[in-house]
Amino acid sequence: MSARSIHLNVNVLSSGSHGASWRAADGNPLGYVQIEHYQEIARIAERGRLDAVFLADALAIAFDPRTNPSWALDPAVIVAGMAAVTSRIGFIASASTTYSHPYNIARTFASLDHASHGRVGWNVVTTYDERAAPNFGDKNLPVHADRYGRAVEFVDVVQSLWDSWEDDALVLDREAGRFADAAKIHAINHQGPHFSVAGPLQIPRSPQGRPLLVQAGSSEQGRDLAARYAEAIFSVQQDLGEAKAYYADVKGRAARYGRDPDKIAILPGLFVIVGSTEEEAHSRRKQLDEIAGEATVLRRFAGQLGLDPAQLDLDRPVPEHLLEKINGYMGTRGFVEATLSLARNRSLTVRDIIARGGGAHRLVVGGPEQIADTIQHWVQERAADGFNIMCDVFPSGLAAFVEHVVPELQKRGLFRREYEGTTLRDHYGLPRPPSRFAQQKAPSESEARQHWEVAL
Repeated sequence: MSARSIHLNVNVLSSGSHGASWRAADGNPLGYVQIEHYQEIARIAERGRLDAVFLADALAIAFDPRTNPSWALDPAVIVAGMAAVTSRIGFIASASTTYSHPYNIARTFASLDHASHGRVGWNVVTTYDERAAPNFGDKNLPVHADRYGRAVEFVDVVQSLWDSWEDDALVLDREAGRFADAAKIHAINHQGPHFSVAGPLQIPRSPQGRPLLVQAGSSEQGRDLAARYAEAIFSVQQDLGEAKAYYADVKGRAARYGRDPDKIAILPGLFVIVGSTEEEAHSRRKQLDEIAGEATVLRRFAGQLGLDPAQLDLDRPVPEHLLEKINGYMGTRGFVEATLSLARNRSLTVRDIIARGGGAHRLVVGGPEQIADTIQHWVQERAADGFNIMCDVFPSGLAAFVEHVVPELQKRGLFRREYEGTTLRDHYGLPRPPSRFAQQKAPSESEARQHWEVAL
C-alpha cells in the first residue's frame, strides 16, 4: 500500500467535537469567532502533513445556544485567514446550493484558490435544517428531491464558470498592450430550470483549474450527486459492513458515470480521543464526559434527532415507537441512518449509542496503536480511503493526533512523511482538469472581438 493511499482531513467543529470541549481546561470558548484559533489548527494540521482542514457550516443559530458554541464565521473568511499562515495544507469549505447562487460560489472559491495558490475545495451541501429557510425568506425548505435537482444544475454551472477562462487566456503582453485573448474567454450562456447564467466568470482560471469538489451524500440522490461530481466524499458510517456497502455502491455509481472509481476518495468521519497510552485516552474521555454531565449529553443527542430528551432513558434502548419519527426527521440523512442502524439493535441502550459517538461518527478512544489499527483495518477492508478526523478539543486534540497517531501511521507505511505537491489536487493524486471550452472550436479573433463589442 502506498503512502498516498490514505487521506486525512481534520474536521473542525468550533471548539471541538466533544460537547464539553469549550468548558475543558485546554478548550477555548471564544475560539469559534477567533481567526487565530483556526490559524493554529491549520499550522498543526500542516505539521502533521494532513491533506486538508475541513469546515462544515450551518445557516442558522445552534439548536441550543445556551450550551455550546456552533458555526459562526463564514468558512470563506476562515480559509483566507488559515491560508495566510500556511503553505501546503489544503482547505475544504462548505457552501449551500440551496441558499446561494452559482456565480457567487464560483467567484468565491476561484478567489480562494488564487489566494491560497491552489489549496481549496468546495463541499457541496444542500441545507437540511428547516430553521434556515426563514433566514432567506422561505417558510419551509424545498423538498429533498427539489434541493438535489437544484444542486445538480448548480454544480454544472459552477464548473462551467470555472472553465470559462482557458488556461492560456491571459497574454500579458506589455509592449503590445494586449492583456488577454478574448477568444479564450467564454460566455457559458446557461439556461436551465433553476438558473440563467451568462458568464464568463470575471476571474482568470485558478491554479487548480477547478477547486476540489467534495460531497457528503447518504440519501439515494445524495449518493448519486457524489458519484457524479465529487472527488472526495465525507461519509457517515459506524459499522464496518455498512461502510463497505456504501463504499462499493458509490464507487459503482461513479463507474457507471464513466468516472475512475480510484480517483474518488471516500472518507468517513472518525471521532478520536487520543492519549499517549490507551489508559491516558480513556482518562481524558472520562474527564470530558464528567464536565459535560449526563443531562447535557442527552439533550444534545435528542436535539440532533428532533426528539424531546424526556422521551429517552439513558439506560434503555431508544423506544421502538420513536424509530419511525427519527427516520422522518429533516436532519442530515447520514446522521439519521447511522443512529437508526444502532438504535435498531435492541441490545444497545441510549447510553451505549452515545458512547459510540452518538450515532454520528465512529468514536475511537485509545493510544496511537488502537487508532492506527482502526484506520488501517477500514482502509484495507475497502470501507474507506482515509478519514475526516474529528478531535475532542481544539487545538490540543489535534496536536495529540499529529504527535502520536501520525508517526504510527508513517511507521506502518500508511501515510506520507512529506507533501509531494503544492495543491490540494496534488495531495489527492488528481490531475488538473482541462477547461471544457479549450476542447471546442475556438472563435476567430474577429469573432471574439465582435462578441465583446456587442457585450459592452
